[in-house]
Amino acid sequence: MKTKTKMNITTLILDFDGTLGDSRRLIVNTLQQTLREQNLPVAGEERCASTIGLSLKEAFMQLAPMTEETAESCTQTYRRIFSDNNLPDAVPPFPHVLETIRTLYQKGLTLTVASSRGRDSLPGLLNDLEIAPYISLVISADDVKHHKPHPESVLVTLEQLGKKPDETLVVGDTIYDIDMGKGASTLTCGVTYGNGTRSELAQAGANYLIDDFAHLISIVAP
Repeated sequence: MKTKTKMNITTLILDFDGTLGDSRRLIVNTLQQTLREQNLPVAGEERCASTIGLSLKEAFMQLAPMTEETAESCTQTYRRIFSDNNLPDAVPPFPHVLETIRTLYQKGLTLTVASSRGRDSLPGLLNDLEIAPYISLVISADDVKHHKPHPESVLVTLEQLGKKPDETLVVGDTIYDIDMGKGASTLTCGVTYGNGTRSELAQAGANYLIDDFAHLISIVAP
Protein backbone atom coordinates (compact mmCIF):
# COMPACT_ATOMS: atom_id res chain seq x y z
CA MET A 1 0.00 0.00 0.00
CA LYS A 2 1.28 3.47 -0.85
CA THR A 3 -0.44 6.64 0.27
CA LYS A 4 2.20 9.20 -0.65
CA THR A 5 4.41 9.80 -3.67
CA LYS A 6 7.70 7.98 -3.17
CA MET A 7 10.61 10.25 -2.32
CA ASN A 8 14.32 9.62 -2.79
CA ILE A 9 14.76 7.57 0.38
CA THR A 10 18.35 7.23 1.54
CA THR A 11 17.91 6.22 5.18
CA LEU A 12 15.88 3.59 7.01
CA ILE A 13 15.14 3.71 10.74
CA LEU A 14 14.07 0.19 11.71
CA ASP A 15 12.22 -0.99 14.78
CA PHE A 16 13.46 -4.30 16.22
CA ASP A 17 10.74 -6.21 18.10
CA GLY A 18 7.99 -7.28 15.71
CA THR A 19 9.80 -5.84 12.69
CA LEU A 20 13.21 -7.52 12.50
CA GLY A 21 12.96 -10.11 15.28
CA ASP A 22 10.00 -12.29 16.24
CA SER A 23 10.19 -11.71 19.99
CA ARG A 24 6.48 -11.65 20.87
CA ARG A 25 6.35 -14.95 22.78
CA LEU A 26 9.56 -14.18 24.68
CA ILE A 27 8.39 -10.69 25.64
CA VAL A 28 4.89 -11.76 26.67
CA ASN A 29 6.20 -14.64 28.78
CA THR A 30 8.73 -12.36 30.47
CA LEU A 31 6.14 -9.67 31.18
CA GLN A 32 3.81 -12.24 32.73
CA GLN A 33 6.59 -13.82 34.81
CA THR A 34 7.58 -10.38 36.06
CA LEU A 35 4.04 -9.47 37.11
CA ARG A 36 3.70 -12.81 38.85
CA GLU A 37 6.99 -12.39 40.73
CA GLN A 38 5.96 -8.87 41.77
CA ASN A 39 2.62 -10.22 43.09
CA LEU A 40 0.67 -8.12 40.61
CA PRO A 41 -2.33 -9.13 38.46
CA VAL A 42 -1.07 -11.08 35.44
CA ALA A 43 -2.34 -9.65 32.15
CA GLY A 44 -3.27 -11.89 29.23
CA GLU A 45 -1.24 -12.41 26.07
CA GLU A 46 -3.01 -9.86 23.88
CA ARG A 47 -2.87 -7.15 26.50
CA CYS A 48 0.83 -7.77 27.10
CA ALA A 49 1.53 -7.80 23.37
CA SER A 50 -0.26 -4.47 22.96
CA THR A 51 2.46 -2.79 25.06
CA ILE A 52 5.35 -3.99 22.87
CA GLY A 53 7.07 -0.89 21.54
CA LEU A 54 6.65 1.15 24.70
CA SER A 55 9.35 1.60 27.31
CA LEU A 56 9.27 -1.13 29.96
CA LYS A 57 8.25 1.32 32.66
CA GLU A 58 5.30 2.60 30.64
CA ALA A 59 4.33 -0.93 29.60
CA PHE A 60 4.09 -2.10 33.20
CA MET A 61 2.10 0.97 34.23
CA GLN A 62 -0.40 0.11 31.50
CA LEU A 63 -0.62 -3.54 32.51
CA ALA A 64 -1.41 -3.05 36.21
CA PRO A 65 -2.09 -0.21 38.65
CA MET A 66 1.25 0.74 40.20
CA THR A 67 3.47 3.57 41.31
CA GLU A 68 6.48 4.71 39.31
CA GLU A 69 8.67 3.10 41.97
CA THR A 70 6.96 -0.26 41.45
CA ALA A 71 7.23 0.14 37.68
CA GLU A 72 10.96 0.71 38.03
CA SER A 73 11.22 -2.42 40.17
CA CYS A 74 9.29 -4.35 37.52
CA THR A 75 11.68 -3.06 34.87
CA GLN A 76 14.71 -4.39 36.72
CA THR A 77 12.99 -7.72 37.38
CA TYR A 78 11.99 -7.99 33.72
CA ARG A 79 15.56 -7.45 32.54
CA ARG A 80 16.82 -10.19 34.85
CA ILE A 81 14.17 -12.67 33.75
CA PHE A 82 14.60 -11.73 30.08
CA SER A 83 18.31 -12.45 30.31
CA ASP A 84 17.51 -15.91 31.66
CA ASN A 85 14.81 -16.55 29.04
CA ASN A 86 16.77 -15.23 26.06
CA LEU A 87 18.24 -18.57 25.04
CA PRO A 88 19.84 -19.18 21.62
CA ASP A 89 17.26 -18.87 18.83
CA ALA A 90 14.64 -17.48 21.23
CA VAL A 91 14.23 -14.50 18.88
CA PRO A 92 14.34 -15.66 15.26
CA PRO A 93 14.37 -13.17 12.40
CA PHE A 94 11.18 -12.72 10.43
CA PRO A 95 11.25 -14.17 6.90
CA HIS A 96 13.57 -12.43 4.43
CA VAL A 97 15.02 -10.00 6.99
CA LEU A 98 18.70 -10.87 6.62
CA GLU A 99 18.75 -11.06 2.82
CA THR A 100 16.73 -7.84 2.52
CA ILE A 101 19.05 -6.00 4.90
CA ARG A 102 22.03 -7.17 2.84
CA THR A 103 20.39 -6.06 -0.41
CA LEU A 104 19.49 -2.62 0.93
CA TYR A 105 23.00 -2.18 2.31
CA GLN A 106 24.54 -3.17 -1.02
CA LYS A 107 22.31 -0.65 -2.78
CA GLY A 108 23.76 2.12 -0.62
CA LEU A 109 20.94 2.68 1.87
CA THR A 110 21.89 3.87 5.36
CA LEU A 111 20.35 1.42 7.83
CA THR A 112 19.71 2.25 11.48
CA VAL A 113 17.73 0.79 14.38
CA ALA A 114 15.57 2.68 16.89
CA SER A 115 14.14 0.46 19.61
CA SER A 116 12.44 0.70 22.99
CA ARG A 117 14.71 -2.17 24.01
CA GLY A 118 17.66 -1.37 26.29
CA ARG A 119 21.35 -1.70 25.48
CA ASP A 120 21.55 -4.70 27.79
CA SER A 121 19.93 -6.85 25.08
CA LEU A 122 19.63 -4.95 21.78
CA PRO A 123 23.22 -5.24 20.47
CA GLY A 124 23.31 -8.96 21.25
CA LEU A 125 20.04 -9.59 19.43
CA LEU A 126 21.26 -7.69 16.36
CA ASN A 127 24.37 -9.86 16.39
CA ASP A 128 22.29 -13.02 16.79
CA LEU A 129 20.29 -12.09 13.69
CA GLU A 130 23.58 -11.41 11.84
CA ILE A 131 22.51 -7.93 10.79
CA ALA A 132 24.71 -5.84 13.11
CA PRO A 133 27.47 -5.31 10.48
CA TYR A 134 24.99 -3.53 8.20
CA ILE A 135 23.62 -1.10 10.81
CA SER A 136 25.19 2.37 10.92
CA LEU A 137 23.56 3.57 14.14
CA VAL A 138 21.60 1.98 16.99
CA ILE A 139 19.39 4.06 19.27
CA SER A 140 18.13 2.15 22.30
CA ALA A 141 15.81 3.16 25.12
CA ASP A 142 18.91 4.01 27.15
CA ASP A 143 20.07 6.58 24.60
CA VAL A 144 17.08 8.93 24.78
CA LYS A 145 15.07 10.66 27.47
CA HIS A 146 11.73 10.35 25.67
CA HIS A 147 10.65 6.98 24.30
CA LYS A 148 8.25 5.94 21.54
CA PRO A 149 5.89 7.33 20.38
CA HIS A 150 7.91 10.50 21.06
CA PRO A 151 10.09 11.30 18.01
CA GLU A 152 13.34 11.83 19.93
CA SER A 153 14.93 8.59 18.68
CA VAL A 154 14.32 9.66 15.08
CA LEU A 155 15.45 13.24 15.67
CA VAL A 156 18.68 12.03 17.30
CA THR A 157 19.31 9.68 14.36
CA LEU A 158 18.77 12.44 11.81
CA GLU A 159 21.05 14.81 13.70
CA GLN A 160 23.87 12.31 14.19
CA LEU A 161 23.84 11.16 10.56
CA GLY A 162 23.10 14.53 8.98
CA LYS A 163 19.97 13.23 7.25
CA LYS A 164 16.74 15.01 6.32
CA PRO A 165 13.25 13.83 7.31
CA ASP A 166 11.98 13.70 3.73
CA GLU A 167 14.71 11.21 2.73
CA THR A 168 14.09 8.97 5.73
CA LEU A 169 11.68 6.06 6.18
CA VAL A 170 10.71 4.79 9.65
CA VAL A 171 9.72 1.11 9.55
CA GLY A 172 7.85 -0.57 12.39
CA ASP A 173 5.00 -2.85 13.39
CA THR A 174 3.03 -0.68 15.83
CA ILE A 175 1.29 2.67 15.94
CA TYR A 176 4.07 3.83 18.27
CA ASP A 177 6.56 3.53 15.40
CA ILE A 178 4.27 5.33 12.96
CA ASP A 179 3.57 8.13 15.44
CA MET A 180 7.30 8.43 16.17
CA GLY A 181 8.10 8.89 12.49
CA LYS A 182 5.24 11.29 11.85
CA GLY A 183 6.35 13.36 14.84
CA ALA A 184 9.71 13.84 13.13
CA SER A 185 8.11 14.48 9.69
CA THR A 186 9.62 11.37 8.08
CA LEU A 187 7.92 8.88 5.81
CA THR A 188 6.58 5.81 7.59
CA CYS A 189 6.07 2.15 6.73
CA GLY A 190 4.03 -0.30 8.78
CA VAL A 191 4.78 -4.02 8.68
CA THR A 192 1.62 -6.07 9.09
CA TYR A 193 3.21 -9.32 10.30
CA GLY A 194 4.22 -8.02 13.74
CA ASN A 195 2.29 -6.90 16.81
CA GLY A 196 0.06 -4.26 15.22
CA THR A 197 -2.78 -4.88 12.79
CA ARG A 198 -3.10 -3.58 9.24
CA SER A 199 -6.12 -1.53 10.32
CA GLU A 200 -4.27 0.07 13.25
CA LEU A 201 -1.27 0.96 11.10
CA ALA A 202 -3.46 2.41 8.35
CA GLN A 203 -5.46 4.47 10.82
CA ALA A 204 -2.20 5.76 12.31
CA GLY A 205 -1.38 7.19 8.89
CA ALA A 206 1.45 4.96 7.65
CA ASN A 207 2.58 6.03 4.17
CA TYR A 208 3.24 2.40 3.23
CA LEU A 209 2.04 -0.98 4.47
CA ILE A 210 3.93 -4.18 3.69
CA ASP A 211 3.17 -7.83 4.47
CA ASP A 212 6.75 -9.03 3.98
CA PHE A 213 10.00 -7.31 4.97
CA ALA A 214 11.35 -7.99 1.47
CA HIS A 215 8.76 -5.60 0.03
CA LEU A 216 10.87 -2.73 1.36
CA ILE A 217 13.11 -3.16 -1.65
CA SER A 218 10.33 -2.15 -4.04
CA ILE A 219 9.71 1.00 -1.99
CA VAL A 220 13.23 2.32 -1.45
CA ALA A 221 15.42 0.60 -4.04
CA PRO A 222 13.31 -0.62 -6.99
